[in-house]
Amino acid sequence: MRKKVTVVGGGFVGATAAQRIADNGIADVVLTDILEGVPAGKGLDMLEAMPILGSDAHVQGISTKNADFGPTAGSDIIVITAGFPRKPGMSRDDLLKANYAVVKEVTEAVTKLSPEAIVILVTNPLDVMAQTAFRASRFPKNRVIGMAGVLDSARMRAFIALELGVSVENIHAFVLGGHGDDMVPLPRYSTVAGIPLPELLPQERIDAIVQRTRKGGGEIVGLLKTGSAYYAPSAAVYEMVCSILGDKKKILPCSAFLEGEYGLRDIFMGVPVKLGAGGIEKIIEIELTSDERAALEKSAASVRQMVEALGI
Repeated sequence: MRKKVTVVGGGFVGATAAQRIADNGIADVVLTDILEGVPAGKGLDMLEAMPILGSDAHVQGISTKNADFGPTAGSDIIVITAGFPRKPGMSRDDLLKANYAVVKEVTEAVTKLSPEAIVILVTNPLDVMAQTAFRASRFPKNRVIGMAGVLDSARMRAFIALELGVSVENIHAFVLGGHGDDMVPLPRYSTVAGIPLPELLPQERIDAIVQRTRKGGGEIVGLLKTGSAYYAPSAAVYEMVCSILGDKKKILPCSAFLEGEYGLRDIFMGVPVKLGAGGIEKIIEIELTSDERAALEKSAASVRQMVEALGI
């Protein structure tokens, strides 16, 4: 039986994630949206592209205006992108209450029909929405994952490649912490062909890359004016889906529910994890300097403030 991935939210991020998954034939896709016609139209358009691309993936778009998630039943992975987009001048925190009710409602609906699924959260504020889905689904912590560090690390890798004029394939980067302005890029653990970044760039250039990484999403929002990033976020979702469905056990930075790791408890936070068929199969703890740990704790405090505001 083919694997099935449900993508909740048919906007730019959701539709592009669905397209990447279907194009590569790794799973059948159900794309849902509260709008009528739009998800069905996008799904049909993708389906008609499959013969050209040589993919046997089946794509179906459905409207959930009447809360009918029936076609999503039996999904292996549920990707939740539903919610209100970030607008210019709007912080991720501004999205908090607007998206809480959306994520809670859709999580309850889809997880009832797919009780063995792994849930990937994309909606912002990312870490808080992951905690919302965790509570709403009542799934074990290994099967609720936030997509954050994969995207943030990719942005850092792109900026390093631009700075050094080298292939992105040579570059590994780690970004920990919450998915926001207090995220924690780690230059010490970032390498180019195995060479630590501090050995290749002066500190002021590293600081500039770190700052641009932290503001990466806002930079794109400012340029687009009426939307937010979707090509890179959807690519991050695709990498996570591939690692899970292929049981690749990649080490990726993801938002995970911590129960004492890194000295943090009862909170979702971006950390390196082993991602395989079981979802988060291991949380990997790395040694941090006192400054790095302080930055991580500051990031956690920002997330915790929002979690406590929602009472979750």
